[in-house]
Amino acid sequence: MKVGVLGTGDVGRALGKAFAALGHEVKMGSRSAANEKALAWAAETGKGASAGTFADAVGFGEIIVLATLGVATESVINAVGAERFRGKLVIDTTNPLDFSAGMPPRLAISGNDSGGETIQRLLPGAHVVKAFNTVGSPFMFRPDFPGGPPDMFIAGDNEEAKKRVSTILADFGWGIVDTGGIESSRYLEAMCLVWVISAMKSNNWSQAFKMLRK
Repeated sequence: MKVGVLGTGDVGRALGKAFAALGHEVKMGSRSAANEKALAWAAETGKGASAGTFADAVGFGEIIVLATLGVATESVINAVGAERFRGKLVIDTTNPLDFSAGMPPRLAISGNDSGGETIQRLLPGAHVVKAFNTVGSPFMFRPDFPGGPPDMFIAGDNEEAKKRVSTILADFGWGIVDTGGIESSRYLEAMCLVWVISAMKSNNWSQAFKMLRK
């Protein structure tokens, strides 16, 4: 499978490395094909890893991973062009966080809207699934916690796209909780803040959510 990762931060590098570890080809995209972080990641990751522009990564990938800063995602999509995402599965890992008042951050988009919904509106021809936004990047691949694997909460309008993401998550070592349509991104993005605030209070960022059932 070919995966295009948009973003060179901790999340993009962690997920790109994870896909490559599972034998997939991965191209990391950034604003410049000469981005030092992307080139270093590709060299470190080795076989199947490459770097290019955002447009290069979108053109390359069957699956696109959005790992940009949440407040910058719209500008990245506009720069690439929505038509280039048509027909693709887009995994939205972003949270529209506003750090202008310091920590903890606030949601720049809230109420009756969300970052996930905004992205789906910007990409009407793509199938957007919110995932990987409620845990820190060190635990995105094969998380090891007492009590068994944690759960990843997902949201999206296309059932087949969610099935594909669920398969990926299972390969990554996660349980899956489907929260419905893309509008549930409103709650999953708020869960990110719960994760951040609780980590700050306990001074322990090694945490993840799990749904317990009886």
